[in-house]
Amino acid sequence: MLVLVAPGQGAQTPGFLTPWLDLPGVEDRLRTLSAAIDLDLVHYGTNADADEIRDTAIAQPLLVAAGLVSATALCDVTPGAVAGHSVGEITAAVFAGVLDDTAALSLVRRRGLAMADAAAITETGMSALLGGDPEVSVAHLEKLGLTPANINGAGQIVAAGTLEQLAALTEDKPEGVRKIVPLKVAGAFHTRHMAPAVESLAKAAAELTPADPTVRYVSNKDGQAVSTGAEILDRLVGQVANPVRWDLCMETFKELGVTAIIEVSPGGTLVGLAKRALPGVKTLALKTPDDLDAARELIAEHGVA
Repeated sequence: MLVLVAPGQGAQTPGFLTPWLDLPGVEDRLRTLSAAIDLDLVHYGTNADADEIRDTAIAQPLLVAAGLVSATALCDVTPGAVAGHSVGEITAAVFAGVLDDTAALSLVRRRGLAMADAAAITETGMSALLGGDPEVSVAHLEKLGLTPANINGAGQIVAAGTLEQLAALTEDKPEGVRKIVPLKVAGAFHTRHMAPAVESLAKAAAELTPADPTVRYVSNKDGQAVSTGAEILDRLVGQVANPVRWDLCMETFKELGVTAIIEVSPGGTLVGLAKRALPGVKTLALKTPDDLDAARELIAEHGVA
């Protein structure tokens, strides 16, 4: 069984879309999507610097668009399941047939703007904790007033909160944690700090008509497969202010008997977690078109084309 996954915010790097523009139709598709959401995805994916694409309102649509064009280049793959980390769940919703391109980009544009507004209220951020016991780390974060916003499995938890709280974490690491890495994001996503964004996103979601998924959609709320488009859309709204449980998604992959995982552009993060948490599962990060041949071989072996 093959699973197609989409990364979340922080995976973007300057110029990461540049090689994809060499593929037929990609630039035209991106320009059409850009016009629909009034955001120049081509510019931000090719010429913008790291600070520009760190902006939540820009990063989120850019990541979804990148995931869509890279997946399309695989040519009609039908995975056994799809999933996304954070904003990657909107990309996964397109893979599952729940939303079309335009609906997904419209939703993620509203999501990015609403979360950027929420992040501007208080200076907040996120840091990854590498190593340590999850229960010990979570208790320590709560003691410092931080939220375990992403419980990613494979020995990684992402803490979120105010900059002061994150600074205190750096000085007072949980027992067993070997390293703390600040993330390139502009706010404490998936925490109470994002509550103001939920209402705005709910209004945007109410304008959409989701279809039921045509392939298994694994939700990062609890790792469960969700069978209706309405529930998926409801979870996408609530997700912005609630933790991501990628560890539970990977537990579900294991239970399903997954044998291969392909992470769409800008891939790497989720594949790295899978390599540690799912030994024996073949993985591939679709970073540039140079990875397409290897991805197609993996699909031929593990997926349904």
